[in-house]
Amino acid sequence: MAEEKKSKILIVEDDLDVAEMLNAYFRVQGYEVFTVNWGEDGIRACQSVRPDLIILDIRLPDIDGYEVARRLRKNRRTENIPIIFLTEKRERADKLKGLQLGADDYITKPFDVQELRLRVRNALRRAGQGALTNPVTGLPDGALVDERLSEVLQKKGWALLLVSLENFSSFREAYGFVASDDVLRAVSLMIHNAMREVGGGDHFLGHLSPTDFVLVVLPSSLPAIKERVRSRLEQSLDYFYPIKDRERVARLPDRLAVKIAEITDAAERFGSVEQLKFELLRRKK
Repeated sequence: MAEEKKSKILIVEDDLDVAEMLNAYFRVQGYEVFTVNWGEDGIRACQSVRPDLIILDIRLPDIDGYEVARRLRKNRRTENIPIIFLTEKRERADKLKGLQLGADDYITKPFDVQELRLRVRNALRRAGQGALTNPVTGLPDGALVDERLSEVLQKKGWALLLVSLENFSSFREAYGFVASDDVLRAVSLMIHNAMREVGGGDHFLGHLSPTDFVLVVLPSSLPAIKERVRSRLEQSLDYFYPIKDRERVARLPDRLAVKIAEITDAAERFGSVEQLKFELLRRKK
């Protein structure tokens, strides 16, 4: 029986202690691991090693991680390699910049290595499936979403609704992966039910990111779906917390929350799927 091929991970990290720890950890997990400490070395390693996934620090001694990602995405040999950004930056603008460059995920330091392991596993699974479905909710992801958004740009008569689950990382840090996955599945089900109840056409629901849901609906259905989704989620989010924590959490600024954005004239205003996704994320409020 042939030995199963190991997935190859490239770690681009200038903190030698972090790089050594990740190297040892992922080797124990059964991956083939390569480590470099400079951005230019990372770009060269991608050409020679051709990793299945890259863990990429943003702060590097020569060029930053954004520039590394930008150059990898422009090269046909490396344009589809999943990238997980590893960084101390927490600002929304930094995350948007990473997503705009095609990053698959984003984790901030200090990080839980178990969480990183799961994100690596999920990113590799998505890549192996052609990035077709989200591993938690089962909803369309990646290529399937891009295909539907491309149709929206080519044909008038569709509206887009973005539903974003905010402060999800704080919830996951406090209550763990099982509870946070349950939240994502419940939210996806509530959105799906709202769309089904309103009806009115061949609606579509998928992911822009693990916590960003995109809906393609008829413009006539948009107000009703938007109101149902917002109302149900806002009424339900507190119940995802344990009873003993609800009163305390209700006063915290980083509790689970919902932000929504909509676009009704995509076919007239946007020239590419990437522009459309970026504008949706920018508009959410």
